Amino acid sequence: MTRVVVIGSGAREHALVRALRRGGGTRQIVAIPGNPGIAREARCVPAQPSLSDAALAESPDLVVVGPEAPLAEGFADRMAQRGVPCFGPLQAAARIESSKAFAKEIMLAAGVPTPRAAIFEEAAAAREHARSEGACVVKLDGLAAGKGVIVADDGAAAAAAVDELWKPGARLLIEERLRGREVSIIALCDGENVVPLPPARDHKRLLDGDRGPNTGGMGAVCPPSDATQELIDLTVRTILEPTARELARRGTPFVGALYAGLMLTAQGPQVLEFNCRLGDPEAQAILLRLRSDPLPLFFAAAQRRLAGQKPVWDSRTAVAVVLAAHGYPGAPRAMDEIHGLEALAAEEGDDLWVLHAGTKLQSGKVVTGGGRVLTVAALGAGPGQARARAYGAAARISFAGMQSRADIAAAEV
Repeated sequence: MTRVVVIGSGAREHALVRALRRGGGTRQIVAIPGNPGIAREARCVPAQPSLSDAALAESPDLVVVGPEAPLAEGFADRMAQRGVPCFGPLQAAARIESSKAFAKEIMLAAGVPTPRAAIFEEAAAAREHARSEGACVVKLDGLAAGKGVIVADDGAAAAAAVDELWKPGARLLIEERLRGREVSIIALCDGENVVPLPPARDHKRLLDGDRGPNTGGMGAVCPPSDATQELIDLTVRTILEPTARELARRGTPFVGALYAGLMLTAQGPQVLEFNCRLGDPEAQAILLRLRSDPLPLFFAAAQRRLAGQKPVWDSRTAVAVVLAAHGYPGAPRAMDEIHGLEALAAEEGDDLWVLHAGTKLQSGKVVTGGGRVLTVAALGAGPGQARARAYGAAARISFAGMQSRADIAAAEV
């Protein structure tokens, strides 16, 4: 029996477990640490005495890593040292997400289109440059759970953004602000070959109309209405393949999910960021559309034999809506009881998923325990129908202080 360990505790990891379960009873799925929703579908074990020790103790045939932090800390390196196949890059390649400055260096070397940027290690110099730059994007160099970026409309706002993000020992990137629509194209990568997944569009701001603070993501649609096959092919040819080649040339081949966050400009797609893993909530929408077993894909990437792999996709549109706790993206309130999950569970299937993230069990009840609490994802014949199904299901869930956006994928209709 094949034993697969999934690392993480969010809705992305719940979606990975759901997708992997499509392979039937010939495999055992273990989640570390998992969450109450995942525990209904896989065995969850604590990350003790450490994440890597817990994973190795399971004697896995494959480890699939969801979040970025373990990869940035060298989790995949420890699996490689023990000969365990891992879907997720080594620490040196994961720097493409953990260091925005490194990502810029890779893109420039590979000839990948990306906005011009300047890097600063002193707050005063960064503040002066930001003020003179005017409308720009200020980014903290390092992992920030999707919240280390501020888009400034003018010089005063840019200087204020420097002050907000600056901390001792930090590096800031001040980047040209592009105009256009954002889209994410993620590819499976085995160090050489790339297999693109369907494009998705994340909604990063907390409030409707792309207002409010940045979050880890409040919802996603897959595919967006403007994501053509021509765009996918162009992105593979000019962005994903050159990036994979440059990382391999440096002796740090990328194995896992290579995520390109793009801005669609009049001059073509430009890379705003790279991530070293599947996006959250993008993965929830993408994996809902996957009709083939993901296990052979993840194995093929981990074992450097991805060439020729062709995933099968549902032709329908997926919309994923995030339900967040009171206080998110600041300090979220915990311990609010969640209602409606049991009734909705009976209706879940291949076209409707209710995925746990920031949940925990308290006296037998499911309560909030994190910022993004649940993701509700649904398929529909188009974005309008998918939206209606996702929001219809989400409306049956309630907890005190629940936050969600009402306009996920509305612009696609």
